[in-house]
Amino acid sequence: MKNLVLLGGGYGNMRILSRILPDSLPEEYRVTLIDRMPYHGLKTEFYALAAGSKSDKDVRVSFPKSERMNIVYGEITDIDLEQQIISVGQTRVDYDDLIIGLGCEDKYHNVPGAKDHTYSIQTLQKARKTYHDISELPSNSQVGIVGAGLSGIELASALRESRSDIEIFLYDRGDRILNQFPEKLSNYVKKWFDQHDVTVVPNSDIVKVEPGILYNKDTKNEHDLIVWTAGIQPVELVRNLPIDLSRSNRVILNQYHQIPTHPNVYVVGDCADLPHAPSAQLAEEQADQIATVLKTLWEGKTLPEQMPEIKIQGFLGSLGEKKGFAYLMDKTVTGRLASILKSGVLWLYKYHNG
Repeated sequence: MKNLVLLGGGYGNMRILSRILPDSLPEEYRVTLIDRMPYHGLKTEFYALAAGSKSDKDVRVSFPKSERMNIVYGEITDIDLEQQIISVGQTRVDYDDLIIGLGCEDKYHNVPGAKDHTYSIQTLQKARKTYHDISELPSNSQVGIVGAGLSGIELASALRESRSDIEIFLYDRGDRILNQFPEKLSNYVKKWFDQHDVTVVPNSDIVKVEPGILYNKDTKNEHDLIVWTAGIQPVELVRNLPIDLSRSNRVILNQYHQIPTHPNVYVVGDCADLPHAPSAQLAEEQADQIATVLKTLWEGKTLPEQMPEIKIQGFLGSLGEKKGFAYLMDKTVTGRLASILKSGVLWLYKYHNG
């Protein structure tokens, strides 16, 4: 039997599983999924878990069940591309084809103290820890959130609704919220924050973090708890692989999403060097192409000379439970409609994967 091994049960590998099981996997193959958790975590919703606006069970779905799939639980400790062996502690798993979908971790941009003295929402375990310690804060406490991207915005707004008794400061590196998108979108989000007493600190440059203290340029800001949402990078295990990486430490792939020196190894999601910002949507679009490549090769057919361009429709964001914002096909959508759209997308995802 041949073994198709999937590292990580994130959005990309979940999509690949849905495309090859149960009917497209050749008879001589089995699938092995390796993950440290016994379920798929909805990473786009980890902010809500950390803020206390959603429960743990609301941000996860079960892995698919199949007689042809084996699941190995544990922390991956080594990827040997030459011997084609994955180490999970003392367990060794051989592969014939490999899909690396191990996701990302926080990027601290070499800011002293940032890793040691801030909280994270990058994994379920870290989001749980963040929620626990936020929920224990007394009234009038101050929470600082570094990074006003999508995660920082959603965390700040959800936290405001779940903890109306605390002060929230959102540190934005740009001169306006989401400054790479239309001002209409920025102004809507900023107005929501103004109306809900979330302090946005523009043009921030965090140069050092100490316990309970953020240094924004020369200004010392004291907070009872600090959450870091200011950038991501591929997990360390992938960054250390002996292969070509981009300047952002993402894996350089050929057009078929294979590592050029190891064409039986594919990389999906946040670890892949693609011409779009990492997102769940991007991982799924890429996963569709990987599934197509695999099925083409399994059928003994020739791969196309040129793979289609991956197109991203936009993004959806929440501002608390009833408001939202979106940028879809170069159009700005705000308010209740954007919130309904995001809720609908999430419901459909759970429905198809639950």
